[in-house]
Amino acid sequence: MTWLAESAILSHGWRRFLLLLVAGAIAALSMPPLFALPALFVGLPIWVWCLDGAERHRGPRAFFSPAFLIGFAFGLGYFTVAIHWIGAAFIQEGGWFIALMPFAILGLAAVLALFWAIASALAHLFWSGGALRIVTLATFLSAAEFARGHLFSGFPFDLVGYALTANDEMLQLASVVGIYGLTFIAALLAMTPALIWPPDERGLVRRLTPFFLSVAAIAAQVAYGNYRLSTTELTERTDMRVRLVQPMIIDHADWTVADPAEIMDRLISLSETKLTPGDPGLAGITHLVWPESVFPFFLTQYPDALARIARMLSPQTLLLTGAPREPIGPDGLPEKGNPGYNSILAINTDGEVVMSYDKSHLVPFGEYLPFPEFFGLFGIRQFVPGTNGWAPGDGRRLMTPPGTPPFLALVCYEAIFPGDIGDPTRAEFILNITNDAWFDGSIGPAQHAHHARVRAVETGLPLIRAANTGATMAVDPLGRVTARLAEQEVAVIDVAPSEKLQETLFVRFGHWPFFSALGLGLLLALWSSWRERRRRA
Repeated sequence: MTWLAESAILSHGWRRFLLLLVAGAIAALSMPPLFALPALFVGLPIWVWCLDGAERHRGPRAFFSPAFLIGFAFGLGYFTVAIHWIGAAFIQEGGWFIALMPFAILGLAAVLALFWAIASALAHLFWSGGALRIVTLATFLSAAEFARGHLFSGFPFDLVGYALTANDEMLQLASVVGIYGLTFIAALLAMTPALIWPPDERGLVRRLTPFFLSVAAIAAQVAYGNYRLSTTELTERTDMRVRLVQPMIIDHADWTVADPAEIMDRLISLSETKLTPGDPGLAGITHLVWPESVFPFFLTQYPDALARIARMLSPQTLLLTGAPREPIGPDGLPEKGNPGYNSILAINTDGEVVMSYDKSHLVPFGEYLPFPEFFGLFGIRQFVPGTNGWAPGDGRRLMTPPGTPPFLALVCYEAIFPGDIGDPTRAEFILNITNDAWFDGSIGPAQHAHHARVRAVETGLPLIRAANTGATMAVDPLGRVTARLAEQEVAVIDVAPSEKLQETLFVRFGHWPFFSALGLGLLLALWSSWRERRRRA
């Protein structure tokens, strides 16, 4: 390790860039579903060592110094590996989209890496030679991760903190500090090996102490999680029996070939499945849930679908389904200029839509095309077929259909935004419907499902998740998966969600503990930088 540390410090030019690219790629192995946490302890120290040896500039060039490129190279390696699964969508599309795949992966990775490049440059402005330099980098890296999750619509996939959520026990700390708080902790702990090597005037015990403290901190996290899991009592709801359907409908990829009658046959047949000889079927179900994208058509254009749904539902059953919603104006005609919404519809036994939620956090290039005139020149369109993308909803996620406890409605990747899924104090559970078929055969669906699990722990709400091709699952308020269908499995599961927990500390205080840690880290960065300058004066 001494050789690696000294090589990183002395490296420059393309060799340093390549080293950081590899280090970032190694660090990405700590993300779900791999959770190779030691990889983060290998990758992040190399970033620290490279900053130790980075050249300093004065004046306007100080910000865009080699430190900027150091952070960019590390981030490029990290995000290329962590989000490589987006390439599966290009394979699904086929044709010339496959040729675009590597450019899309590297392009998105490069955009996300800019956040880390800025963090690296800012950290280097306050750099010092002591142990507090890892606090400086962890602070600016964590701030960059928060910015990545919020600016330009946000893309908080694979925040560094997910490395500390590998099992049920580790998940529990998210109920206290949230995933951004875990990001600060993970970054700080994983940088401690940089304080061991290369050897200096400090003794070995002193150099090893921060690393052993980081190991102790992770052990304490697991112990807290074990305590919370063993002492928290959960009560199963008696007013809900939910059937989740995983139909694997792939006609969503081309609206022009979709057969509404065949799709309805498949959905109804699955929904009426009797899991055991004594199973009453839908007669014993209060809520039937169909996932996103099961209807590659507007229900207003195929009214027989609602009639068939009405005939299928038992008197006490409400259908909650993903569906495109066509906005109808006062004149009874579709609104001009509005492409429609990606929605959750609540449909009763009369075939009437009694409530709806319109997805408000749309996926760039997936559900809408930024700068459509520009990209249209190159024949580039959004992936959502059959429409000109979707219009965003009004953001009101709380749904209260008749006879149903209030719940937070999340469509697809809305579940990855920590602290931005609605007001959990007014809800009894989270409903997440999704279609991850675009990414079948990759780690994307498993990664997406894990992100959703963390939202359950943060809020103390049970999660009900219906996915078109997987993973359909029920998660209790402690993040434990209580029922699950395997990916690519065509089946149904019946679940009864738990009662919600009392307000978690994260619900009560939100991101303020994280902001406090950033503030303290910034103060320590300023102090250590001042002390370093005074020592050199």
